Amino acid sequence: MREIVVISGKGGAGKTSIAGAFAHLAEDAIFCDLDVDAPDLHLLLTPRHLAEHQFMSGHEAVINPEACTGCGQCAELCRFHAITGPENETDTAYRVLPFRCEGCKVCVELCPAQAIAFPERHCGEWYVSDTRFGTMVHAQLFPGEENSGRLVTLLKRQARAIAEERGLELVLSDGAPGIGCPVISSLAGTNLAVLVTEPTPSGIHDLMRVAELCDGFKVKVGVIINKWDINPEQTNAIESYSTGKGYTVISRIPHDRAVTDAMVNRQVVTEYEHGDLSATLKAAWTDTLALLDADKAT
Repeated sequence: MREIVVISGKGGAGKTSIAGAFAHLAEDAIFCDLDVDAPDLHLLLTPRHLAEHQFMSGHEAVINPEACTGCGQCAELCRFHAITGPENETDTAYRVLPFRCEGCKVCVELCPAQAIAFPERHCGEWYVSDTRFGTMVHAQLFPGEENSGRLVTLLKRQARAIAEERGLELVLSDGAPGIGCPVISSLAGTNLAVLVTEPTPSGIHDLMRVAELCDGFKVKVGVIINKWDINPEQTNAIESYSTGKGYTVISRIPHDRAVTDAMVNRQVVTEYEHGDLSATLKAAWTDTLALLDADKAT
């Protein structure tokens, strides 16, 4: 079993559009959307949930209003100001503000009335779904929740287990933008990282950051330059940088309105458009597999 993750140093570079096209072209593959904070691959693949699971991570203090004596010691001890007093004169119970609670457990341990519970925090949902291209594993964190790296690890583990059970050859993932925890988790155990960039000063800067991260994890890198024709000079600079670092430039993808039109129709580009753009993406997928095979051979 082999793994490809499609990532970019910044959002909006076209990563998900390319990952969706690759999902359409792939055979014997399972798909993952590892951008658990703001997933959008489901908009193109229209998944039908086969299984839904709660993602539990960390803990959160919860005050039992019937047991609370209103002494206020928990509020005095909480350095994060996550506990507030009674809402009115007839109410004596204190309560926890969930978005401020850091789960330090000081209030739980030191409450004289032992009125504070410490259950696991329900941070989001994760799914195993069916799509028109095959099985997809994906998730959605609730707003403001943390541990996205842990959730990414869970999704990868589930995808690998399903692939092994069904004898699938490939795990294809759409990663998160940037270089944070979810990206770091997505690179663990990956055979090839496909970095999508744009020919702009910020595009090449963010490409360098995420490529350095891949180097740190010793993950093989391939580069796709999206909308290359909006700035050929910057495209040449990206290619020179990539060649100098030993990265394979997989493809140049031209700017094309068909990408936006396909998204509006909730299709991937290779479904919607059957001309030169699709031919370019098909060639990019073929070259991506060739690069993956070269990695396997080494």
